Amino acid sequence: MRQLDRYINRTVFMASLLVLLVVLSLDFIFGFINELKSLQNGYQVSQALMYMVLSFPDRLYQYLPLGAFMGCLIGLGTLANTSELTVIRAAGVSIRRIVWAAMKPALVIVIIGLLLGQFVAPYFQRIAESDRQVERGDSNNLASSGGLWHREGQTFMHFNAVQPNGVLHGVSLFKFGDKHWLESATFAERAIYQSDHWLLENVVTTTLTPNGTHMQRYATEVWKTSLSPRLLNVLSVYPDNLSISGLYTYARYLGKQDLNAKTYWLAFWKKVLRPLATGVLVLVAISFVFGPLRSVTMGFRVFTGIIVGLVFKYVQDLLGPTSMVFGFSPILATLVPIVICAVIGLVLIRRVG
Repeated sequence: MRQLDRYINRTVFMASLLVLLVVLSLDFIFGFINELKSLQNGYQVSQALMYMVLSFPDRLYQYLPLGAFMGCLIGLGTLANTSELTVIRAAGVSIRRIVWAAMKPALVIVIIGLLLGQFVAPYFQRIAESDRQVERGDSNNLASSGGLWHREGQTFMHFNAVQPNGVLHGVSLFKFGDKHWLESATFAERAIYQSDHWLLENVVTTTLTPNGTHMQRYATEVWKTSLSPRLLNVLSVYPDNLSISGLYTYARYLGKQDLNAKTYWLAFWKKVLRPLATGVLVLVAISFVFGPLRSVTMGFRVFTGIIVGLVFKYVQDLLGPTSMVFGFSPILATLVPIVICAVIGLVLIRRVG
């Protein structure tokens, strides 16, 4: 029986690796072509290629659930097409045991995904994004089209590039008064973190008064803010590219600033529940092989898997923004498609059993 378990494990795991290889190869090629459209200044072909390499862990993390789902569908489907699944059941192996054997590779993928999403992918994605902004020369422009915006109290901030080592490029600070009038605008070429404050370099400050404007230049200036390099590292990448701990930290920080943190809480719950979503998708794949897709061609299985995966993703993507508009919990928006898939999978497997 253990040999049969290992055989099912190996078949499903190898199919998952094949799916990931094909999908990631296509994604890398099309992503690289898309990056070539944004070449400018020092950001040329070699830098675009390096950006794709550095962002590869994040791309792998994003496609792991699809790899587990499609790998299980194709792996068990291959065993069904060759009648090996029928022979295994005839040998007295229960469906429950087959399900558990097919789930084991998915658990390995879930663990790999958790490690990638928490420790590896966010770190390399931050490096990739900051290096791209610096190479494109955005650090020399006032509030470039790239970079990121942030608000703290009555001060609106824009950073053209944020490096993981506590260095900011192209810092713009716009301070507003109580009546929402712009009081001052400051631009610094660079800012370096100094334990409890930032040191701005090559600073130009324009003060606006009813009598006119006044411009001052400083070689360096101290800037005190509650923003730390850790928070800025979170802010410098999209919510979907952040780690679970980073999302939690920054969402709480936004709450203390009375700012809207729904986007980050939604991304947080998506990442927390991703292992459960992966397991449920694998359960659906197993139920399809034993149920409606038992005797169809491999091409039809692949087509069905793509459709189910896309529907699952689109439902989550639709419910996420809907939760922010109508005010219901982002946990509910994330759980609804998972629960629906779990019910479908369990019903189909019980019918077979």
